Amino acid sequence: MKSPNLTTGIQFTLLGFSEVLELQLLFFILFLAIYILTLLGNTLILLTILFSPQLHSPMYYFLCELSFLDVLYSSATVPKMLAGFLSGSQAISFEGCIAQFYSFHFFGGTECFLLTVMAYDRYVAICHPLHYSGIMSRRACVGLVAGTCLVGSLHSTLQTVLTFHLPYCGPYKLDHYFCDVPPLLKVACAETSLNETVVIVNVGVVALSSFVLILGSYIRIVTTILNMHSEEGKRKAFSTCVSHLTVVLLLYGPCILIYMQPATSHPILKAVSVFYTSVTPSLNPIIYALRNEDMKKAMKKLAFSKIFSGRTIQLFWRGAP
Repeated sequence: MKSPNLTTGIQFTLLGFSEVLELQLLFFILFLAIYILTLLGNTLILLTILFSPQLHSPMYYFLCELSFLDVLYSSATVPKMLAGFLSGSQAISFEGCIAQFYSFHFFGGTECFLLTVMAYDRYVAICHPLHYSGIMSRRACVGLVAGTCLVGSLHSTLQTVLTFHLPYCGPYKLDHYFCDVPPLLKVACAETSLNETVVIVNVGVVALSSFVLILGSYIRIVTTILNMHSEEGKRKAFSTCVSHLTVVLLLYGPCILIYMQPATSHPILKAVSVFYTSVTPSLNPIIYALRNEDMKKAMKKLAFSKIFSGRTIQLFWRGAP
């Protein structure tokens, strides 16, 4: 058995999609287009909400946070992958690997909890409309978002400490395109059963529990919507809920598939990772913009007005004086 090397000075090699080298340029163009779409789409959502007083409400405040996280979440992995396609080198230092690992799990974990908060917001708005303004006050919303960041940080710190305390043996080749739990566990020269158990339990606590809470919220929401007398109210409520549920399924489904079997390495899992790290963040703005009439109206209005008017930008939901 190989003896573990010191981690200082280690440089990992991300194998990425090296088995199809002749397609590197095509992959670069494809993922660059997706990344640009992610940046532009989410920036458009942010600007539309910030400069549209009619959207200064808790639901859009959370959507603004989601768009911000999508940009950071995608930026944790995609730029490094694009640089590798161009240079032909996918090397990453041990310290760089830790930074990428922590950032990816922090933004991803925070987004999972934020989606749960967004489901709760819809539950209160639809099931308890008379108490909505009192329950979802500005202070409550800020506290909920801060809470998602705190829990996301704890989740990421736990994963990072448990993964990078392991000794690693050469050759330091990770069969992936970014530093993540499954490929790192495969090159560790120590017993990893504890790490695999913690990953599965962590996914169970973070993803499955959040997913169950979201489904529970929507069971109550759907029941309430079906009892509504207004057809217009039903249509608008269902439209908002479908958009959110679509985003939830696009994020949670692949994550559960990947992390419930952390020691498994299969090309199909790499493709699934590409989807939820690169494609999903670019789809979220399209999903919300196309299915939300208020967003579409605000975007059209914004397109025909001057963005920078010299007035103070209201970051939350207070209308301009």
